[in-house]
Amino acid sequence: MGKIIINRTKHAGILIILALFVNFVFSIPVYASDDIELAGDIIRIILPLTAVGMTVYYDDHEGLVQYAKSFLATVGTTYALKYSISTDGPDGDSNSFPSGHTAIAFSGASFLQRRYGWEYGIPAYVAASFVGWSRIESDNHYLKDVLAGAALGVISTYIFTDPYQKGIVATPFVDDGQYGMMLSTTF
Repeated sequence: MGKIIINRTKHAGILIILALFVNFVFSIPVYASDDIELAGDIIRIILPLTAVGMTVYYDDHEGLVQYAKSFLATVGTTYALKYSISTDGPDGDSNSFPSGHTAIAFSGASFLQRRYGWEYGIPAYVAASFVGWSRIESDNHYLKDVLAGAALGVISTYIFTDPYQKGIVATPFVDDGQYGMMLSTTF
């Protein structure tokens, strides 16, 4: 059983890194028109890599698989919408809706919040919001594009990601007049 999890984890990590690489290559930050756009380009890569890094830090194989599913659903849905809905952006790009940069950034940020808590989520959401703002400020997207991208990243995370359970978790229960506390842990 452990061997299957490790193989799935390896594959999940490879898929995420491959997807990030392909996305990065097709929108290389060298073409950024200003420092704000460049910073947004870089942060949109840092957030997903941080999410992957946290799963490694916590030795959280299940979390990595969950993030891989979430990330791939975000990217797949984003690009399916981009190429099926022709919406011009402020820069004339006909594939403006939704913002891929914002979707990827919010995918990483919402994973950090959902899986590991608000102490990681708050700074990650601030960084992801900066990415969205940078797309509007650089005239690559309209607000609706950025909001849709953010929603895709968050929704896919909440579909595929469970909170990380470390240590002992106490859960109260009531059943047919019986009351008690159930204790559980993960190894």
